[in-house]
Amino acid sequence: MTRLPRIGLVVNPVAGLGGRVGLGGTDGSERPRVALSLGARPLAGARAAATLGELTLRLGELAGVGRPRHVPILVVTAAGSLGADSVASAGLPARVVYAAEDGRDTSAADTAAAVRAVVGEGVDLLLFAGGDGTARDVLAALGDAPCPVLGVPTGVKMHSAVFAVSPRAAGEVAAAWVSRKGAVRLRDAEVMDRDEDALSEGRVTSRLFGWLPVPDVPVRVQQRKTGSTVTALGAVGGIAADVAERVGDGLLVLGPGSTTRAVAAALGADATLTGVDVLSLRSGQRPRVVARDVAEDTLLALGPAWIALSPIGGQGFLLGRGNQQISPRVLRAAGGRDHLLVLCTEQKLSALGGRPLLLDTGDDALDAELSGHIPVITGSRRTSLYRLAT
Repeated sequence: MTRLPRIGLVVNPVAGLGGRVGLGGTDGSERPRVALSLGARPLAGARAAATLGELTLRLGELAGVGRPRHVPILVVTAAGSLGADSVASAGLPARVVYAAEDGRDTSAADTAAAVRAVVGEGVDLLLFAGGDGTARDVLAALGDAPCPVLGVPTGVKMHSAVFAVSPRAAGEVAAAWVSRKGAVRLRDAEVMDRDEDALSEGRVTSRLFGWLPVPDVPVRVQQRKTGSTVTALGAVGGIAADVAERVGDGLLVLGPGSTTRAVAAALGADATLTGVDVLSLRSGQRPRVVARDVAEDTLLALGPAWIALSPIGGQGFLLGRGNQQISPRVLRAAGGRDHLLVLCTEQKLSALGGRPLLLDTGDDALDAELSGHIPVITGSRRTSLYRLAT
């Protein structure tokens, strides 16, 4: 009898909780509770289910079947929110091999135990839904005997190169791996996490913790984040002048990052490095910081505003990594692409090597609306048309 392909799934149910409420992550035991008290909604399970939906769609097309339950695949997972709930949402049967103790919150220890139990079943690929902290837990759990893995991006910051560019892309990669195993090679991908010491010095950079084997499917698996570089003052000053001219008298929402912070400084304002800030611009006046390190609800209450973002160095992500406060609702309320300013020095743009700027807002319709070529402000009255894609 032919052995069914086995996909493992482990979900960190609190991954990404802190994004839209401005917490910057949910590492530790207290942040998830704080995020929930602020109105955060869990998203990891739904994003994992979207991955499985895309996986079964792709495999179903290859197998010539129309219903997910008829797709020839076995999903091995953990109980409840650690995986089985997502499998059920995707309409698939599951083999549950781990359950957390009843009556307590899940933890990093549960993630590690679930990973070991799932991998012990001999899975062909382990999907894990989370962020960089979850990737570190997976790395530690696998130890010296790693199996092929792929991250479903559900966290706030995902600097590691073990993640697909979106949940649906993860499904595409998983289908390619199990259906054409001999044609898709593995590569060792970096497990990274934010360097808190560098952050305290005003730099956004990452620390390397190790490597995990990931199916090498170009464009669908993300690159690692590269550290911030010294930006020419002239370029930043020119970008700032162009932004001020475009915004005129109005509100400017600044996404996180070293480029946007440098632009704020050139305008005469002190912005945070990892948060989302709001500036009030008036012709001939010094900008005023209206709100600092804000959450989605504050942005929704602002009214009309311009949104200025800079892509993540090396990865090219414009939306969906570290700036989830700027949600689909916020983007639509601001006017979508018409009020979106993309800021990037020519040096940072050229380092992408022609790869597109990436979108992962969690709203497929909005991602489609935003996709296509968009002007990127690279200096004073200097723009480059560059492609946005998912």
